[in-house]
Amino acid sequence: MFMKRGALEELEENISRVYNVKKKIQEKGCHCLINISGHLSGSSMSFTGPSMGSVAGTARRAFEFGQTYVVKPKGKHQATIVWLHGLGDNGSRSVIRVAQTCLNLSEIGAIELQGDIGIFTPEIRVVGFEGQYAISKLDWSNLLETLPLPNIKWICPTAPQRPITLFGGFPSTAWFDVNDLSENAIDDDEGLDASAAYVASLLATEPPHIKLGVGGFSMGAATSLYSATCFVRGKYENGNQYPVNLSLAVGLSGWLPWAKTLSSKLEGVEGAVSRATSLPILLCHGKGDDVVPYKFGDKSSQKLRSCGFQDVTFKSYTALGHYTIPEEMDEICAWLTSKLGLEGKS
Repeated sequence: MFMKRGALEELEENISRVYNVKKKIQEKGCHCLINISGHLSGSSMSFTGPSMGSVAGTARRAFEFGQTYVVKPKGKHQATIVWLHGLGDNGSRSVIRVAQTCLNLSEIGAIELQGDIGIFTPEIRVVGFEGQYAISKLDWSNLLETLPLPNIKWICPTAPQRPITLFGGFPSTAWFDVNDLSENAIDDDEGLDASAAYVASLLATEPPHIKLGVGGFSMGAATSLYSATCFVRGKYENGNQYPVNLSLAVGLSGWLPWAKTLSSKLEGVEGAVSRATSLPILLCHGKGDDVVPYKFGDKSSQKLRSCGFQDVTFKSYTALGHYTIPEEMDEICAWLTSKLGLEGKS
């Protein structure tokens, strides 16, 4: 699961595998267009949109954020949620869903086309389809727009392009640096602070009567949970005050930064108990996730509860890998409607 060779060497090997997949698909009488992007990988081969803002973490690093996609509410505006993509993606493109008819993908050696393609290998995106082979690309912004939640405004920003330590410094869009994907990983406090501050700046411009939330997928989920802990703590790790009041947080297929030290960071903080008790958090994770293991989601929910977060809902899905399914989206819609008291009128 972890990269043991040079990032470029592995990238070249996976590109070769992608084109072998394409060749085998075509041999079966199908046609496809394959685009390789660095989703959850060491590379980002395409980057949409100009820089829309920056946050200076310290004098050492300044983070340039990319294009932001906004899904406007179709009804009365009651809530705004910032939704964060996974590593290597952007605010629009994040989710891949595969529809399979007669063709057995295992026969052609496809690299797990059902969702994200491993955390450290390039994702195969088949954006055209014909005949037996049918694959559709679905963005987060488009998916969120289709949800029966007319009272929610969705803001989908794009993470900065930055070197990733785990990939030997190979660049990717990421909310923070990653040196490992394990329980012993070192948290990038500077990167987390910068991203959480950027998310808060997007929410701070909303009208005062609007309820505010954060959510995300994979690394985006981790950043959302970090934002939630900063809200409860009242400040970022760098000591700056957290400026907005969150009404909820959602994390899909992610993990909790600061898991080992969160309890001590919240200890003795004025108002932390009240904020933790009243903040609803929804976590969802698939038991078949081989990118961010299921145990990370389970342990994150347990840690949050042990630190005083009393309104934590954890949903598990037996056959779900590192992607999303309609059942999960239905759970999210029902939960958001309940927690935000949405009117539901378009």
